[in-house]
Amino acid sequence: MKTNRASLLLSFVLVGWTAIGCQQDVGQRESHQANEPHFEIRDSGGVRIIQNTGPPEGSRLAWQIGPDPALSIGAREGEAPYLLNGAVSATKLPDGRIVVADGGSSELRMFDWVGTHVRTWGGEGEGPGEFWWLNHVAAWPGDSIVAWYPARGRVSVFGPDGSYGRSFGLWGDCPPACPGAVAARRDGTILTTYPGEASDSALLQIRNGDGELLASLEKLPDRDLRFWKGERGENWSEPVPYGSELAKGLWGDLIIAGRTSRYEIRAFRANGALARIVRLEHPLRATTPDDYDRYVESELEEYSNFLTRGRPGFPASELEYILSIRRETIEATTMAETFPVFSSFMADAADHLWVREYDFPGEARPAPLWTVFDPEGRVLGYVETPPGLRIFEIGADYILGRARDELGVESVQVWPLERSG
Repeated sequence: MKTNRASLLLSFVLVGWTAIGCQQDVGQRESHQANEPHFEIRDSGGVRIIQNTGPPEGSRLAWQIGPDPALSIGAREGEAPYLLNGAVSATKLPDGRIVVADGGSSELRMFDWVGTHVRTWGGEGEGPGEFWWLNHVAAWPGDSIVAWYPARGRVSVFGPDGSYGRSFGLWGDCPPACPGAVAARRDGTILTTYPGEASDSALLQIRNGDGELLASLEKLPDRDLRFWKGERGENWSEPVPYGSELAKGLWGDLIIAGRTSRYEIRAFRANGALARIVRLEHPLRATTPDDYDRYVESELEEYSNFLTRGRPGFPASELEYILSIRRETIEATTMAETFPVFSSFMADAADHLWVREYDFPGEARPAPLWTVFDPEGRVLGYVETPPGLRIFEIGADYILGRARDELGVESVQVWPLERSG
C-alpha cells in the first residue's frame, strides 16, 4: 500500500481555488438563532461570498417527503414500456406527463400523469431521432423535449408529443476529447464540458440551440488522476482512491462548479464572470490504511462483476490473472489524504441548492443526507431523501427518481415534497 505523499499538490489546489483577488469590501453580516446555522455575506471585487456554518448535527428541516411514492412506473413483468432497463434520466413536463430515458433500449418513453404509457420513440441507431448511448432527457423552452447521447456528441429536439424535430452536434471534427452536454438551460442554451489536454481538467462552455459556442468559463481541475506511460508510449490514467472530482451543473441562471474535496461552490454568469462563492464550514476526515484496503477490495469486486456479467463460463484462471493486474494498477496509485466532503449537487425548481453529503465507506446512512441552501446560498438545513432513490429532478412539490426493488427491478417514482417551516 502507498500512503499519500501529495500534500504539496493538495495545498496548491486548495490555494488556487480559494484565491479570488485582493480587494475585499465588507458587506452585510446575518445570522440566525443560536441553535440554527449561521451565515455571513460579503462582497469581494464584485463577487458575493456566502460563508455558512453547518446545520446542527442530527437536525432536519421541517420539509416533508411522503412516506410512499405518489406514482411508480415500472413492473417485473408485463408490457414492454413498463419493463425498464437502465433508466438513466427522467423529467416531468408542465402538464404532468413524465418522459423516461431508458438507457438499455436507448428509447424515450412517455407516460401520463397517472403512469399510463402514452408513446415510445427513439431506439438504438443513427437515424433521425435515434440514439447511441442515450443518457439524458430534459424539458426544453416552450413545450419541447431535448435528449442527448455523448457517444456521438448529438442533441435531438422533439415536440411535446414526441415527434422528431431536429438534431445538432456539439462538435464537428475534433480530437478524441470532445464537448459533452451537461444540462439544458432555461433560455434554450446548453451547458457543456470540454476536457483539457489531460483528462484531469475541464473547460465549461455555453452553446446555443445549434451547438455553436457562445462563451467559455474558466478551466477547472477535474478528477484526481495518476498518469503514466505504457510500454508502447501510450497514455494511461487511474483515479486516485477517494480523490476529488469536479461537480458541475445549473443553479437558476447560474452555472456552478465545485471540487468535492472542499465545501466551496462557485457560481458563474453565462458570460463566464464569477458571480458567487458559497462556502460551508465542514471538517475534513483523514483516510486510513483500512480505508485504502476497503477501496481496493471494492474496486476488484466491481471489476470482477463487470467481467463476468452475462458470462457464466468465464475461466477462473483468466479472471484471477486479470484481477491481479488490476490490483497492481490500483495499488500503484497514491490514496488521497482526506475524504471528499460532498458527492454531488443539484438545484430544484425553486432555485434551492441541494448538496449531497459524502457517504463514508463502511458507514451506510439510513437515508441519503442533503444540505439545502436557499436561492442566495444561505444554508437552511439537512433533508433526508428516500433510501435507494437516484434523484433525477426536484420540482416545487415533488422528487423524481429511479429505484430498484430487492430483485433489481427498476421503477421511476414521483415522491411528494412539502416545503414547510
